[in-house]
Parts: sequence; structure tokens; C-alpha cells
Amino acid sequence: MKKTFAILLFILVTCTVYAAYAADVTSKDTAEVIALNKNAYNSRFTNAKETIDYAERALALATKTDYKRGIAEAYRIKGIGEYYSNRPDSALSHYFDAITQFQKINDEHGVAKVYNNIGNLYQMVEYEKALSYFNQSLTIAQKYRDSSLIASTYLNMGNIYNRKNMNVAALNYYNKSYELFTRLKNVPSLILCLEDIGVIYYNQRNFAKAKEYLIKAHDMAKNLDMNSQVAAINLTLTDLYVSEGNYNEAEKYLDEGRNYSQLINNEKDIYDYKHTAYEMELKRKNYKTALENLINIYKEDSASFRSNTNLRFSFLLKEQKRQLETVNEQKKEELRRVLFWSITITAGLLVVVIVLLVANVKRKAVTNSQLQELNSEISRQKDNLDRINHHLEEIIDERTKDLQIKNKKLSEYSSYLSHQIRGPIATLKGLMNLEKEALIDQTECINMMDKCVSEIDEKIIEMSDMLHDPGIPGV
Repeated sequence: MKKTFAILLFILVTCTVYAAYAADVTSKDTAEVIALNKNAYNSRFTNAKETIDYAERALALATKTDYKRGIAEAYRIKGIGEYYSNRPDSALSHYFDAITQFQKINDEHGVAKVYNNIGNLYQMVEYEKALSYFNQSLTIAQKYRDSSLIASTYLNMGNIYNRKNMNVAALNYYNKSYELFTRLKNVPSLILCLEDIGVIYYNQRNFAKAKEYLIKAHDMAKNLDMNSQVAAINLTLTDLYVSEGNYNEAEKYLDEGRNYSQLINNEKDIYDYKHTAYEMELKRKNYKTALENLINIYKEDSASFRSNTNLRFSFLLKEQKRQLETVNEQKKEELRRVLFWSITITAGLLVVVIVLLVANVKRKAVTNSQLQELNSEISRQKDNLDRINHHLEEIIDERTKDLQIKNKKLSEYSSYLSHQIRGPIATLKGLMNLEKEALIDQTECINMMDKCVSEIDEKIIEMSDMLHDPGIPGV
């Protein structure tokens, strides 16, 4: 008995220790996933590749430990890394994976953050679609009183109105976002607000105000090693100084920004800097340098450049008007890419509409079938009611005939009773008159009256028997 107890105690202790160890390991893994996702998110402005690497490690560990919220967040942050690496298709795919994971665990707040990220993707291709995602995100953020997400959504909505040249609406959203980020002491997001407000003033040709915000954002971004934002801010500052004719300052910011874009390996920023360098040299009338820059641009844009270099040089040596026409053609190509995305998205929406229409037709068919069954049931019930009504009519006719027969018999009984009783009553009246005139002996009168009363009583009894036995003949 003691040995059995000792074995059971050993098993119990072992299981307890193992469970505690497993819980401790799971807790450590969960904390590590959270830390990896946090590091990935914090490095998005500095090194997008590092963001993707951290997110992949977090995803692998979260999948191994079945930490569902960690899986969802890793997908979201990996999408952010792809977005900052200028790979929108891959980013959108990861965002949809994140939504699927968040919905599995009913994390509406997580879905709202992804909606905000997807809205950022649509900013360059379809403004209304982007606003739709931002509004969905904002609604959920306000429900959970998430000030950080609300501020981020305001900032992104301001970007949409900025692109639509609705400067007043854009500034309104930027200012609301700036106030919230100031309360939250979120410096990286404050830098984004300052940059966007500076862009608004630059678009309004208010260069002094634009420089005030952009230079402040530039210095803060450099202090925080926000490399992607430094590259973006420098591009706007370069354009600003070129517009002012201050080419020394423009070249300073262009060189610095180009270095940052190469550091973060952002292909779009690298291309934009090459194009900006071309435009700056063209405005400075350094046609040779401008031509070299334009050649580099064409090397990237055309796969046939190396096989047709002489023709390219001949084409590029034409006057400035032809060069500007080439730039316009590039803008048209960009527009065609935007149209391609718009058509792709529209086609997707049409597919969704068709699926919904097919589902609606199927639902209507089921409803019609149910209505037909209901009509058949109503018809059966009506037939039953008709039969019942017909049967009731027959019963009423039968009862009516029976009542008519009984009424006739009662009338016959009444006539018979009147005839049978009238004689003895008349005799009584006569006896009473004779007695009054003293024409008959009183004793004889009483005897005759008694006889009449007995006769009346017999008639009444006889009538009562006849009433209770209508089958007696003679009635």
C-alpha cells in the first residue's frame, strides 16, 4: 500500500513539475514573440529588411507555440515591412493573412489596425477605397478608445485629402493627429505629421512655412535614425530649394537623401532621386549632367538600352522640349499603372458582386419553393374548411326540419288540449250558474263539479303523457 501511494505521489509531482515547466516555456515563447514583433515594428523607418526578418522569426516561433495573436501580428508587421520595401502586392497578401488570423480569435481591435495598413496601400491607386478602409479602422478605434490608432488614422486620412488637393481638410486631419500624438508623446508619428504639414505648405507655395516644418521633421528623424523618413523629407526639401533656385541647398539635401534611400534599399526612392537630380540639372541648364541623369533613368526603364545606345543618345540630344515630352510620357506610364490597379480592383469588386447576385438568386429560388409549399398547405386547409362548412349546413338543415316537426306537434297538442279541457270547463261554468240560481241541489252540484275536476285532471295527465311520448297514436 505504501509503495502504491509513493508511486502515485511521484507521478503527481512529476506531472505538476512538467506542467509548470511547459507553462513557463510557453510564457517565455509568448514574451519572445511579442518582443520580436515590437522590434520589427520599431525598425520600420530605419531598415525595412530588418522589419521583415524580425517578423518572420516572430511568425515561426508563434506558429510553433500556436500563439494565435502573435501569428496575426507577425503577418501584419511583415506586411508593413513589405510596404516600406515598396512591394505592395506582397504587403497586401500579408495583411489579408493577418485579418484572417485576427478574425479567428475575434480580435476586432487587431482587424482595425490592419484596415489602417491596407488603407495606406490604396492611397496611391484609389482614394475612395483607401478612405473606406480608414473609416472602418476609425470606427473600431473610437469604439475601443485607442488614441494611438485614432491619431494614425487621422494622419492617413489627411494624406488622402492632401493628394486630392483639398488642403483645408488635409490640414484639419493633420492638426488633430498632431494633437493626439503630442499627448501620447509618440515622437516618430509627430515627425510624420510635421513632414505632411510641411508638404501642404509646399504645395501652397508657402516655402518659408514649409521649410520650418520640413527641417524640424528632418532633424528629429535623423536623431531617431528614421532613415526612410529622412529620405522622403529630403526629396521634398530638394524640390523646394530647386523651386526657390537655391541649388546649393537643393544639392545638399539631394545627396544626403540619395544616400539614405540607398541605405534602406528603397527602389522607388532611389528612382525618385535620380529623376529629381535630372530635373534639378535641367533647371540649372547643366544639360550635360541632366542628360547623364536621364540616361541612367532610361537604363532602368528600358531593357533594350544596351543594345541601342547610339539611338538613345541621338534621341536624348534633342532640345529641351523633346526632353519634357519624354518626362510627360513617363508620367503617362505611371498613370497607366494606376489605371491597371484601378481596373484590377474594379474587376475584383465585380466578381464579388456577381457572387452576391448568384447567392441572391439561389435564396429567391428557395423562398419561392417555400411559398409554393405554403400555398398548397393553405389550399388543403381551405378544402377542409369547405367540407366542414358543408357538413355543418347538413346538420343545420336536419335540426331545422326536426324543430319544424316538433313545433307542428306542439301546435297539435295545444289544439287537442284546448278541445279536451273546454268541455269539462264549460260544464263547471254551467253548474256554477245553476248553483247561483239555486236550481240544483248543493250536494249534487259539488259531486258533479268534482267529477268535472277529475275529468280535467285526467285530461291533463293524459296530455302530459302524450307530450313525453310523442309516438302515442291519435296525436
